Amino acid sequence: MATGLGNILVFGGTGYLGKHVVRASIKMGHPTYVYGRLITPNSNPSNSCKVALHKEFQSMGVILIQGELSEHGKLVSLIKQVDIVISAIGTPYVMEQLRIIDAIKVAGNVKRFIPSDFGCEEDLITAVLPPFQDFLDKKKKIRRATEATGVPFTFLSSTCFAAYFLSFLLHPHDKYSEELTIYGTGESKAVFTREEDIAIYAIRAANDPRTCNRTVLFQPSKNILSQLELVSLWEKKTSRSYNKVSVNEEELVELSETSPHPENVRAAIIHSIFVKGDMANFEIREDDQMEVSKLYPDVEYTTVDQLLDDFVVNPPEFHYIEL
Repeated sequence: MATGLGNILVFGGTGYLGKHVVRASIKMGHPTYVYGRLITPNSNPSNSCKVALHKEFQSMGVILIQGELSEHGKLVSLIKQVDIVISAIGTPYVMEQLRIIDAIKVAGNVKRFIPSDFGCEEDLITAVLPPFQDFLDKKKKIRRATEATGVPFTFLSSTCFAAYFLSFLLHPHDKYSEELTIYGTGESKAVFTREEDIAIYAIRAANDPRTCNRTVLFQPSKNILSQLELVSLWEKKTSRSYNKVSVNEEELVELSETSPHPENVRAAIIHSIFVKGDMANFEIREDDQMEVSKLYPDVEYTTVDQLLDDFVVNPPEFHYIEL
């Protein structure tokens, strides 16, 4: 795999977003490593999917390293072989990134680290509901720990995973659904970026000297829409008219306070994104923030309109991401 391009190590490479990051890295010509737990076929359907993913990766030339994040020496040894480290580990394990950061610090050779971020911009938004604030506080700790190492970094954030959230909002997989839920007034804007495009932007940013020690935000102009705009667009594409069921802000607040985990966190996230509009209600600070579609105008990102065309033909199954 001698390509002249930097070696990339991905943590969480078999996860929801991570698999797209791995594929993008390989397609762009990077020797690519994936570090993760030992996966064996068993009664768990998720493991069976990951076994298949491992086979796909191996056929693409990905170097799979099996281990635990607690194996410090093993992590340091592996990190010494790479130039770029990208973490896409899932929400429940966000604080485990401290182990990755410690290993990066000891290895001393990493040219860029991108921690698992990608969602709401934790250093900008305020006054979110407690279950979500708890998670954002953890992400802030990872950012501050990253900055403290002195290792070059890039933070990527402030977008919804488009396929996931559009599927959640519009239920394209349910051909018999006659209702769609509107959270709050439905007028707050949110940002949607297709998962494959997030991965492409991540690899581009990891190699870009302009993004070193900067925050890179997602605000592709064609993909900033309100729920009402999304529903209207979906109705046109499906030639259907849906009953709109409203869930007001007070109901979401109550759900965040009374529901068990993870439903309380989901309610708080919905409140932040679709009621408060926390992904799109700020201006980018040019002194320390950048926007992906302006950085990489050559990337033809998938628009929401195009993605919904795909949904009409091949609606995805929806499964909640682990929180």
